[in-house]
Amino acid sequence: MTQSAPIPRASGLLAVALDLARRGVPVLPLRVGKAPFGNCPACAKNACGGRPNMKQAGPCTCPRPCHAWAAATTNPATLTSPAWTATWRQAAAVAYHPAGVRLTVVDLDHADAVAWAHAHLPPTRTVPTTRGQHWIYAGTMPSSHGVRPGVDIKSRMSYARWLGPGTGRITELPDAVRALVVKKPSTARPVLPGLTVPAQAEGRECPHRTPAYLERGIAMAEQRITDATSGIHATVYGAFLAVLSTHGRCGCLTDAHVQRLFTAAHARGESLRHCTDAWANARTALGM
Repeated sequence: MTQSAPIPRASGLLAVALDLARRGVPVLPLRVGKAPFGNCPACAKNACGGRPNMKQAGPCTCPRPCHAWAAATTNPATLTSPAWTATWRQAAAVAYHPAGVRLTVVDLDHADAVAWAHAHLPPTRTVPTTRGQHWIYAGTMPSSHGVRPGVDIKSRMSYARWLGPGTGRITELPDAVRALVVKKPSTARPVLPGLTVPAQAEGRECPHRTPAYLERGIAMAEQRITDATSGIHATVYGAFLAVLSTHGRCGCLTDAHVQRLFTAAHARGESLRHCTDAWANARTALGM
């Protein structure tokens, strides 16, 4: 019995992934569009409970590269397993989990962002990208998109494309980068005007404030966006509408919840403007 050989590009990407894994770098394949592959049917909508190394520890031991960054691995047996081989044949790039090797990537998306970094951040190792640069620092921190125009932070619970080792000495993660997450522009973290917690009957708490219930709703919306294979604009709008219809009138939603939804949409290529418009349209549709 013979096995079909992977196409040359897939073979090359797998070779890169195996080399990184041997050096202790957790890797995963990306599909066209720089996004992770969608979850398998058993893991769709996070039905499996998620990977044990995700924010909410789960029982999933799926052999496929499900759950995006959380599937990143250094195990060569996993990378070359039948479950992953089919994915490598469709892959367009290799990604890695920066925090898995104690790194933070400052993703500078265009020339203006690069110029800002040169003026405000200490020099470190740089990797050229299609439109800008990755600046690599030693140390980990929370990941966040849109911390300023054209600047994303990729570290914990995130992935970055592998574009080569880069040049220059890696500098320790500075406070100037950490502060980007703490001091986000208000446009990157929308507030929810007019949504207040209603008075509770007989002194009882709102039932939606049960942490597991609210977390499940947000996680399902994130997964719905992540798993979308087409019509991403409509999917994002639908996910926002579902969250708002369930949790939008009782005061459960916080700025952090909204940011999680925007982050998931941004990871699928949605701009801040599209996210903001989708959120506003969903609120309008519900009369908020």
